[in-house]
Amino acid sequence: MKQKISSQYTLDEYFSSGYEESENPFIKENSRKWGKYIPLVGSIAALLFLICAYISKFFIKEFEYFFLVVVYFLVGTPALISSLQNLKKLNINIQVLMTTAAFLSVLIQSELEGGLLLVLFSLSEAMEETVSKKTKGALHALHKIVPTMAYVIDNDNYIYPVSIREITLNTKILVKAGEIVPLDGIIIDGGSYINLSHLTGESIPVAKKIGDEVQAGSLNTDGTLTVLVTKTSGESTLTKIIKLITQAHEAKPKIQKILDKFGNTYATTIILLAIFLGIFLPIIFQKMTYIGNDGSVYRALAFLIAASPCALIIATPTAYLSAISSCAKRGVLLKGGIVLDALSKCQIVSFDKTGTLTTGKLSCSIIDIDGSDVSLEDGLSIAAGLERAVVHPIADAILRHTENKKITYKPIENLKVIAGCGVEGYVAIDEVQTYVAIGSVEFILGKIKDQSREKKIDKMLKKTGHVITLLIIKNTVIAFHFLDEIREQATNAVKDIQKNIKVVMLTGDNKENAQFVADKLNIKEIYANLKPEDKLRIVMQLAEKYPLAMVGDGINDAPALTTAMVGIAMGEIGSATAIEAADVVLLRDDISIINWLFKKSKKTINIVRQNLFLAIVVILFNSIFSILGFIPIWLAVILHEGSTIAVGFNSTRLLRK
Repeated sequence: MKQKISSQYTLDEYFSSGYEESENPFIKENSRKWGKYIPLVGSIAALLFLICAYISKFFIKEFEYFFLVVVYFLVGTPALISSLQNLKKLNINIQVLMTTAAFLSVLIQSELEGGLLLVLFSLSEAMEETVSKKTKGALHALHKIVPTMAYVIDNDNYIYPVSIREITLNTKILVKAGEIVPLDGIIIDGGSYINLSHLTGESIPVAKKIGDEVQAGSLNTDGTLTVLVTKTSGESTLTKIIKLITQAHEAKPKIQKILDKFGNTYATTIILLAIFLGIFLPIIFQKMTYIGNDGSVYRALAFLIAASPCALIIATPTAYLSAISSCAKRGVLLKGGIVLDALSKCQIVSFDKTGTLTTGKLSCSIIDIDGSDVSLEDGLSIAAGLERAVVHPIADAILRHTENKKITYKPIENLKVIAGCGVEGYVAIDEVQTYVAIGSVEFILGKIKDQSREKKIDKMLKKTGHVITLLIIKNTVIAFHFLDEIREQATNAVKDIQKNIKVVMLTGDNKENAQFVADKLNIKEIYANLKPEDKLRIVMQLAEKYPLAMVGDGINDAPALTTAMVGIAMGEIGSATAIEAADVVLLRDDISIINWLFKKSKKTINIVRQNLFLAIVVILFNSIFSILGFIPIWLAVILHEGSTIAVGFNSTRLLRK
């Protein structure tokens, strides 16, 4: 293959990538490092100059003013510019409140206190930004692995890089060993092991060959692949996951929405109240003066700082974002903090059976034979020959079974597929063309004329929880018994959930099969033979009594997933239906994590309550004693900023797994 050169990155490509400025590829590596920490570096430098100003106060007064000018320039200028922009939009927020207090401190000759307020507020914001980046770690990590280019193979076998946004369906792309798959597609040449850890957290590589699907964001570990693109960049698996995490960050729980609305009104009220206190306290208390460390203006400024609700405003978003990020690292995607609120209230979990509690794959567990016209090995060979003609879970199970036994299939002539019944044809046995058929019990029993044999066959069929198909060869009947494999982690998962939450099972399967799985998992309440509308009806009935979570895996569960207080989908990569219908997507299809998720939701609510309690107590204490004159400006600043930092770091406890 030949290669030709194409541009690697455009300015437009960068700005559409969603990266922060410090990731800009047009800036040198050293400059990027500086750009990443500018707010924090500026705040620390201002703190050092403030310390110098405080020391100079006792020696050379002129140096104190010089250092204070530097402090106000480093942290006061950005704060002033930002506040003026907010005022221009008539947005009186916390920053406006803080900046006003800081610069008014200069007027009452409390420059050091004003500088301290600016420095600590700047440090607090820089630390809050650091916490926020940690809480959004999963999103930043995904953005970093998103390839912006893909190597396209044209009709003349030229290979050249193209922006993934410009690549259309059915384009051939080359993915080399060690590269991230840029777009979803089907392998048309080559083979390799694919690591899905970026998407699902599962680190065990999966073998992929020609005809297999690969997802954008997975890592090609060792081989070179030619992939036919099946999804454009806007529809790729990785893009959907990024959109889902972004939605989760933006979807705010009820208490956060209330605090957001309350912020601007509160800031305006505090400013007006501070003005009132500054003007009228000397009138109310005639011995009080306007100016001085015990004057009304000083107390009003202390109150202005003390009553600022910075800690209150960040109490909820930092907690919810930390929890969402922690969940994303475990392969659990949530559609917002509001989902955590709902999960914490759930008292019942309804599980779909097939594909959720079970794998949805049938395995051949028992084979019974009645008759002696053929051996069991020949019977398996004929069954494989017949089932090669159809696409069906039973056919797949028989073919897997014969393949494991290393039994080759016999060629079938005049093969005919009878929809909903089975497959029939003719096979050479002892050089005689013999009629053979495989299919449902009713279909095969209809082929048997001897009534006495039906009783013998009936004994073969009485296996609870088994799916059965019959094969007839001359006078011999072979019964294949299949079981829907129970997920490896299902037993412990259900057991853990049942310690605190009631578990029920919903399934479209028959009562016997449902009861078999329920007995294995110790689920007492089951609903079987359900159509999608039946599942929806039962979920609605249960939800009237208890807050309910529904766990399902596919299109037929979508109505119930949407109706439940919390819909949890088995999010096998690429399942658009699961992502759209559910509130929670389990990327690894690991139901054992559901109990952890319920615990995480309760812990999140507790952290939010702790944050709100701490913030409110500090604000009330600080405000009341500032008005009474017991708390000077510098202490009001420390208490205010200290509570903000404490709340932020308390929230990061939720980042732990």
